[in-house]
Amino acid sequence: MSREYKQSEVVIKKKFEDRYRSLLGERYDEFISCSISFLRRAIRVNTIKSDVNFVVSRLSKSWEVKQVPWCKEGFWIQGDRRDIGNLLEHQMGYIYVQEPASMIPPIVLEPKPKDIVLDMASAPGSKTTQISAMMKNKGIIVANDENPLRLKLLAMNLQRCGVENAVISNRNAMYFEKANILFDKILLDAPCSGTGTIRKSLKTLKIWNEKMTLKIAGLQKRLLDSAYASLKRGGVLVYSTCSLEPEENEENVSWFLDKYKDMFSVEINLDIKQDKPIMEFEGKKYNKGVKNCLRLYPHTNDTQGFFVCKMIKR
Repeated sequence: MSREYKQSEVVIKKKFEDRYRSLLGERYDEFISCSISFLRRAIRVNTIKSDVNFVVSRLSKSWEVKQVPWCKEGFWIQGDRRDIGNLLEHQMGYIYVQEPASMIPPIVLEPKPKDIVLDMASAPGSKTTQISAMMKNKGIIVANDENPLRLKLLAMNLQRCGVENAVISNRNAMYFEKANILFDKILLDAPCSGTGTIRKSLKTLKIWNEKMTLKIAGLQKRLLDSAYASLKRGGVLVYSTCSLEPEENEENVSWFLDKYKDMFSVEINLDIKQDKPIMEFEGKKYNKGVKNCLRLYPHTNDTQGFFVCKMIKR
């Protein structure tokens, strides 16, 4: 495990500790220890521009490179430097600096070259570029984000990575339910409280509060409604967050499956240690389809925390 932040930098609210002790039990201390340790650096090889073996061979001359088990293009990378974004390979678009847990949603989505795909909240573009590579730069991706400032970074990353099958959209993500456009596959990597990303920023612990969580969960429900309306029959919806809050994850999926009887969840089989999804929380029992969700605590695979659910429309 990588080194930890100084304890003096870490302030954990009692309500946060109580909540996560109830979720994790005896694993809570391991969770906190990992959450305040620095995150391992990782990259994904961009197969639009380069070959995996070629890039790994180049990087291995100066770096220790280790395969991410669940993503054949993903690698942990360790060396004297931490500024991977300044590498020539990054500037040329051969690699994308990306956390391994965030590589999971596109893999679960399984986009094909013929698909029409909507990435509802795509900036800064890590998953969009990954989806494009999986589609062999064919088909169509609508890469949407409502924040114009974030769109600039998205556009730069798409250009750097040689993405040619993406159309950039600057819309509120709920626009698409009114646009009369139906998609084969939709990725909703939803705005969230980010409690899985404490390793990236201790500020997440500072700003966490239950009211914020519930407010964000409400927004996520509205986005899920929009995704449902925009999905073809037989289409695939992948819902993901970098949150560990049950209200933003299992509870939202349960609500969605209860509301839309023609949606069903699908088991996710990857070469990764999965934590059990929450089937009941604070007296609420969730839809049985929640059992197929993928929940990842940071200490389970030494990654950031993440949540993913794959659903299909009958």
